Amino acid sequence: MAKPTDEMITLPNFPMPMVQSIDDDMVESEIVLDQFVENMDKGLIIYFYPRDNTPGCTTQATDFTTKLSEFDALGYEVIGVSRDSIESHKKFIEKHHLQIALISDTDEKLCQHFDVIKEKNMYGKKTLGLVRSAFVFDKNGTLTHAQRNLRAKDYADRLLDTLS
Repeated sequence: MAKPTDEMITLPNFPMPMVQSIDDDMVESEIVLDQFVENMDKGLIIYFYPRDNTPGCTTQATDFTTKLSEFDALGYEVIGVSRDSIESHKKFIEKHHLQIALISDTDEKLCQHFDVIKEKNMYGKKTLGLVRSAFVFDKNGTLTHAQRNLRAKDYADRLLDTLS
């Protein structure tokens, strides 16, 4: 079966566990991304990162949190995704005071939908790993930008420049 091209990627219609800090409370919920965009009447930036509490992933998450009001002003919600558990996400959010929602994709269902699990070469050994990626959907749920193999540092700023 052929892998989908980025132009073919759509928002999935299956539920995923999510956690976010709302008024200093950890709120767990399930999200169906296509319904979320439809109900919010906003665009969505969904970004994939390898692991909670690693240097690059922390930089990226805190940058998105810092720039959240700017993304909101442009009409976008921001949601991060990794294969970490909800419990790990809660600790990550608390430790770094993150204001973005995080999806837990422990079964890699969302990662497979967006085709972000790729073979990597770690110290001469080939492994499968999550490739830092971002996908931007407009308020109609249409993919407008797809970027893979991102550099975490200053990515939120670069994306704001692209969307402005």
